[in-house]
Amino acid sequence: MRPRLEGLALIIAMTLQGCSLAPTYHVPQVPLPEHYKEAASGWHPAQPADRLQAQWWQVFQDRQLNDLQQQLLKANPDLAAALAHYDASQAYASQLHAGLFAQVNASVAPLRQRQSDRRPLRGDTQPSIYNSDTAGFSLSFDPDLWGKIRNQVAAGDAQAQASADDLAVARLSLQRQLATLYVQARGLDAQSRILKTSLDDYTQALQLTRDRYEGKIASELDLTRAQSQLAEAQAQLDDVKAQSNLSEHAIAELVGVLPSDFALAHDADPLKLPQIPQTLPGSLLQQRPDIAAAERRVFAANANIGVAKAAWYPDFSLTGLLGGQTQGSGNLLAAANRYWALGPLVNLPIFDGGRRSANERQAKAEFEEAAAQYHSQVLKAVREVEDNLGQLRDLQQESQDEQAAVDAAQSAERMAMSSYEAGAVNYLDVVTAQTTALQAQRRLQVVDSSRLQASVGLSVALGGGWKSGS
Repeated sequence: MRPRLEGLALIIAMTLQGCSLAPTYHVPQVPLPEHYKEAASGWHPAQPADRLQAQWWQVFQDRQLNDLQQQLLKANPDLAAALAHYDASQAYASQLHAGLFAQVNASVAPLRQRQSDRRPLRGDTQPSIYNSDTAGFSLSFDPDLWGKIRNQVAAGDAQAQASADDLAVARLSLQRQLATLYVQARGLDAQSRILKTSLDDYTQALQLTRDRYEGKIASELDLTRAQSQLAEAQAQLDDVKAQSNLSEHAIAELVGVLPSDFALAHDADPLKLPQIPQTLPGSLLQQRPDIAAAERRVFAANANIGVAKAAWYPDFSLTGLLGGQTQGSGNLLAAANRYWALGPLVNLPIFDGGRRSANERQAKAEFEEAAAQYHSQVLKAVREVEDNLGQLRDLQQESQDEQAAVDAAQSAERMAMSSYEAGAVNYLDVVTAQTTALQAQRRLQVVDSSRLQASVGLSVALGGGWKSGS
């Protein structure tokens, strides 16, 4: 009868080993818009088969930016720290996997020891000092009847996957910082060129005014206005240079180089504004690493509910010992010196003051928290896409309007200078026209830089750019 009962118990144990107390997992449902409010006409979600470009910054077609991004991936210390954190999470997940297997240990203890003369129940013939040699193996195995270990492993794997996504988030964030700073630096370069051109014009205008003043055609007031205008433009150029230095230093830090060893190459050709595709990727949720990380943490929290529930049930484990022990002589493997033990251990929780109940409530609350954070991350993603789409649309119109303002201001500047040379107007009209033209050119350049930065923002909001040729 006993062998039959043991066989039945083994069958039941093997059946229960496939049991899991974690709730059936479903990805939290978050409503998504059928179309984007700020999108231009024709935008609509693309098919899930779409794939986004990994090196998204290449849409700007700038070799220096590409080189800097590659250097960032190799030398940025923050990215190296994020990679080390990911490696640690992978190692922790591997530790949890070890719980699925039997644990076998070996021990050897050759001891020389002395026992107390007043040891209770000590015999008169027992020696005070003697040798005690022990060697053996121990084995323990948890059959995981309620799925506690498997759910811990599942949660650990999900956290490791989330850590991989966190690494991608860190990488994408650093890439965005670099691209934004690079666009800013190139914009400041353009501002510098505008100011240098204006300085040349103002210097010629000052010389003309000085000649007219010496010929008693222009007043001293005209001369001081020309001098003031030139000095103000020079001050603006100095401010742009200071901002440019700060941008260059920040880029050097991102690519892991000391500012003293780093310099950006100047390029007069403007950055190319990428062509926005006519479809938005339908794989937005899968593409953005922050959303993927949030979803994996929901899964991990769901598995942890199973871990908490398993604590209510008896904990079974199998233990085995095998070895030999002598008093300093004899063969450890001799039959008389062997010892062994084999049997199940059962730990049945009875009363813990409400600890298990609190742990289960905590696990369920953490699941609700993770699900809410996932929902929040999706809403944030949609909002960021909307923001950058709206920026690109509005800035395009602003750029067209500002270009018209530049054309009109430059025309007024030429007419004012011609009229001044003819003696028809005083120098105040020239100063006003030139200042207006300079401000319009600088505003146009700022708008163009903002359009490039919005393109960077849209690339990141989509999780890393869009498919070329869309």
